[in-house]
Amino acid sequence: MPDFAKVFDEAPAPFLLLTPDLVIVHANRARLQATATTLQEQVGRHLFDVFPMNPDDPAADGLRNLRASLELTRESRQPQTMALQKYDIPVPGGDFEERFWSPRNVPILDEDGEVAFLLHRSDDITDYVRDREAAREAVASGKQWSERVQQVESDLFERTRELEELNAQLRRSGERERRTARRLAGLAATASALATAETVPGLLERLARHGRDATGAEAVVVGLREGPQLALTFLGDPDAPGPAPTAHLPLTSDAPVAVAARGRAVLGVQDCRYAAAVPLPGAAELPTWAALPLSTSGGEPLGSVAVGWSAERSLEAEEVQLLEAFAAQCGQALERVRRLEDERRRARATRTLAEALQRSLLTDPPQPDHLQLAVRYLPATREAQVGGDWYDAFLTPDGSTTIVVGDVTGHDREAAAEMGQLRGVLRGVAQTAHGSPAHVLAAFDRALHHLGVRTLATAVLARVEQTAQERGTGARTLRWSSAGHPPPVLVEPGGGARLLERPADLLLGLLPESGREDHGVPLVPGSTVLLYTDGLVERRDEPLDAGLERLRAAAEDLAHLPLDGFVDALVARVVPEPDDDVAVVALRAHPEDRPAPKSAPRG
Repeated sequence: MPDFAKVFDEAPAPFLLLTPDLVIVHANRARLQATATTLQEQVGRHLFDVFPMNPDDPAADGLRNLRASLELTRESRQPQTMALQKYDIPVPGGDFEERFWSPRNVPILDEDGEVAFLLHRSDDITDYVRDREAAREAVASGKQWSERVQQVESDLFERTRELEELNAQLRRSGERERRTARRLAGLAATASALATAETVPGLLERLARHGRDATGAEAVVVGLREGPQLALTFLGDPDAPGPAPTAHLPLTSDAPVAVAARGRAVLGVQDCRYAAAVPLPGAAELPTWAALPLSTSGGEPLGSVAVGWSAERSLEAEEVQLLEAFAAQCGQALERVRRLEDERRRARATRTLAEALQRSLLTDPPQPDHLQLAVRYLPATREAQVGGDWYDAFLTPDGSTTIVVGDVTGHDREAAAEMGQLRGVLRGVAQTAHGSPAHVLAAFDRALHHLGVRTLATAVLARVEQTAQERGTGARTLRWSSAGHPPPVLVEPGGGARLLERPADLLLGLLPESGREDHGVPLVPGSTVLLYTDGLVERRDEPLDAGLERLRAAAEDLAHLPLDGFVDALVARVVPEPDDDVAVVALRAHPEDRPAPKSAPRG
């Protein structure tokens, strides 16, 4: 009976074993040689993360075709032979090398007829393609080149059948090979599970559930390097109550898990002294252990993983290979998760700093007689999305009330710092550049240019104006100018709401000498004006118009509420968990011939 694992590893054709979602489970020796990679660099990673598109050749479609063929193989449960494909592969030094391939994909079905694996073969036929092109250019030598082409094409034709034969061997294999297949299925499930982990505890939880199936062991111990010590976690029964037992072990210990953490695999240990040296409950009860190093794709040591069996046994060659693939999966997943955790820590530090800066600058608004203002700032729920949103409200020397919202491009602490700078400059310009909102924004844009502030921002600046004649009737005018910003919302006294959509001028920071336009509407008593940043209305999965209409409808529906309640209810309905920062300014005009409502703060 043929040894399936050995056939796979020793076959001269390059083979990859993939999960249905295209995570690499195993690669044979020929595949590793053809792509100049190691098993550790591939196992547990998505196929197209290991072999990405060449960024210098964006028009190449070989990898797109390969993905489509693999997905068709998975969905149809039928083998797929592809035409010759060109896709480059990464080589040491960060470059890509032009290669041509003859791919073939075959589904491996489980007992229920579902796709358990995808077997991918891709012969490197670069030399053949180049020979063929040379032959076309040297037709004069005729026979020699013709025989060469026929020979290569015949060889390729024969190789297309080897994949089905390999699959057939799996189906005919005996108990030993079926056991290997089950282990590979466990390895595939482990690879898929580990790919979804985002924290180290989550990774260990998945290992507890899938690691034992992948290795056939009763327990898994993961040791993570922490300076001179190894932090151990014992992963036994995943359904056992309480957290997994943990302990610490000196990195210099003779226990297999510590020896492996120093870089040397320990396989098939049956000396109970070694097991007893692991200070975890249940470890000493397992007489046979194997421990392998965990490392990053660049070879940096992370720790080790050890598996224990309840009976004394020796490990066969295919089991060792499976354990090596399992350890490679664990190392790759651990490296990815730690990188995610580092990114989250940095994002939290950035958010703490940037949000503190924002909140220190976003002050309470004034409350002029019979004009009530409410402001809100909501940070994004995603830590990495802290940005440069701001609001402001202030009185100018002529007694007019000015409200502003703006958004600096970018999402980081630099954007937050630039926001503070722009807000301060705009306040100063508005106090000295007497004129309409368009005049103020134009002067502000020129000031940024002369100050050497090289940033882009959107903003809308609005002012409540009232002439002497209007003061007697309680009438007011809302005048505004927009620099590429979403339109204000006006809610009428009767509850109807509309978007004040006018042509928006250029963003700030593009052409400081460009002209800017003013727009105006009557602001009758009882009206509410809403300015906001795009985080309130933009969604990745829908057009902006849908978000604007959602905001307008919510403003109309909630217009009867007092202003503070109106703003809180509006934000909660429109964007309960913002993906981006949100800044909001709301202004309500109360009648001047009667006392302002009790809910309106006194300025």
